[in-house]
Amino acid sequence: MKLALLILGTITVLLISLFFGAADLSVSQTLSALFGQGREIDITIVQELRLPRALLGAVIGAGLGASGAALQGYTRNPLAAPGILGFTACAALGAVTALYFGFNQLVPLAALIGTALGALLILKIAGPRKGASTLILAGVGVGALATALTGLIMNFAPNPWALSEIVYWLMGSLKNAEMGGLMVCAPLTALGLALLLFVGPDLRTLSLGEETATSLGVSLGKVRILLIAGTALCVGSGVAIAGAIGFIGLFVPHIVRLIFGPDPMKLIPLSALGGAGFLVFADIITRALTGPGTQLYLGILTSLIGVPFFLYLAVKETRT
Repeated sequence: MKLALLILGTITVLLISLFFGAADLSVSQTLSALFGQGREIDITIVQELRLPRALLGAVIGAGLGASGAALQGYTRNPLAAPGILGFTACAALGAVTALYFGFNQLVPLAALIGTALGALLILKIAGPRKGASTLILAGVGVGALATALTGLIMNFAPNPWALSEIVYWLMGSLKNAEMGGLMVCAPLTALGLALLLFVGPDLRTLSLGEETATSLGVSLGKVRILLIAGTALCVGSGVAIAGAIGFIGLFVPHIVRLIFGPDPMKLIPLSALGGAGFLVFADIITRALTGPGTQLYLGILTSLIGVPFFLYLAVKETRT
């Protein structure tokens, strides 16, 4: 019953998102345009602007939610998330570097390269045989370095327009979503999700402890590599297209865990579904609150929701 409600809620949010936008379209006009009927301008708005935006939000949210669930399952730490472990910062550094040098068309590729290099550095520092705590420390350190380098690039921005372009991109948004971006993001996220789902059974065994899991045949080195690779693909592809959108991977898995239980194997697909619905819902809110001359960015909204939740979890952890 709970799973059915989660699926229904996600589908409902996706459909609702098609009715939000600058153009004032009625329900009948939107539905007709969705199926290729009605005025040509309506069809263009719905099929080439609103539909890709909704689908892209769902794909990015699914990747962030699943990667957060996998990282929390591996580290057995509810505070673990792609942003906190440095993946988002590394992707942002790659994209900002491309923006700084004027290679705007290469921003998605640069973000993916930044994520890959960050993932390799985290793996190198964490090592193949060290514990989950070492992975967390390595991720936090690499993320801090990437954030510092991003700030350095912004400091040397050649002009205010270049700086504003970087800043706005870092805020994260789906406003420029298009089918081409979806075609880039979806396959990479799907591959990342496949890797995370593949390590799901091992994460379930790891919940018994690393020594017990090793005695049962779990290869910690293989799990770590697949986990890092899957997370890098999910996060890097999302940041590459929509900019930095944080905290989805932190609180969505935690909420799903409260509803469906702590099994890491089940949490990965459920968090992907929950992340998809939540990010699309957050995007609806940004469009509803955005008026003439006022732009609310998606990454700002998710941070405003996520930071208090993170502080709540941090306080809760210190009291246990």
